[in-house]
Amino acid sequence: MADYLADVQKYDATATAETVDKIVKHLGIALRNRESSLVSCSDPDELARVREKWCKKKLGETDNARCDSIIEKVCETMVNDNSKSRVTFYYLVAKHLGKLATL
Repeated sequence: MADYLADVQKYDATATAETVDKIVKHLGIALRNRESSLVSCSDPDELARVREKWCKKKLGETDNARCDSIIEKVCETMVNDNSKSRVTFYYLVAKHLGKLATL
């Protein structure tokens, strides 16, 4: 858990362990496999999955264009991170949507 929090705090120093823990619990088994614990910004199927499963289904956003724009922004934010942690990526998407409190 501490590793996830430390990674998120590289992008948002105010991130709390409670919020990060909620994302970790949501992702569950996906975090056990290295490949599924990372997000690939170069894979359109992966980004569509983030939009559909996280942005729309979990966070309740209905505007595809807004989700896509925020996902693109997070990709740009994390561009220098070769291993984009799914926990950090999902946290940043939620933050940009203003949905951290609803996790």
